Amino acid sequence: MRRLAGFLAAALVLGVDQWSKYLVLASPPLTGGKLLTVAPMLNLVLVWNHGITFGLFAGAGAKIVIALIATAVVLALFAWMWRTPKWVVTLAVGGIAGGAIGNVIDRLRFGAVVDFLQAHIGALYYPWVFNIGDSAIVCGVIALMLENLLQKPPVAANPGEG
Repeated sequence: MRRLAGFLAAALVLGVDQWSKYLVLASPPLTGGKLLTVAPMLNLVLVWNHGITFGLFAGAGAKIVIALIATAVVLALFAWMWRTPKWVVTLAVGGIAGGAIGNVIDRLRFGAVVDFLQAHIGALYYPWVFNIGDSAIVCGVIALMLENLLQKPPVAANPGEG
């Protein structure tokens, strides 16, 4: 059941990611380069990310190499998800994998990742535009970090030794 939940988390993130990108690409105002304010701290603006995180490695010909590396990472994530006994790790890794798959699909389909979310507080803008898959990756990594930091250390069999 736990393993199935991880794969369902990946499928849910992938589905919402691809659906949101479809809506953005079907929106004439956004494809025309306009910025839409949808909430006090959130704008929509279409940006094509030709690189990886924060636009790194955006050079020509890198899309296939990046897609292959990302696919290998997704396979490793699924292996981790399959082996872990912890629900939080299963769900977090599933979310990370779903976000990564969505970005690989974009890269292979369009040659770049579709980014469209711009966060801000007043005039203070988060410097990068991102997407649902990116958000799932970041949230999954934070969940893994918190799970690791908050777990109780193992108790020694003989407290007097060591």
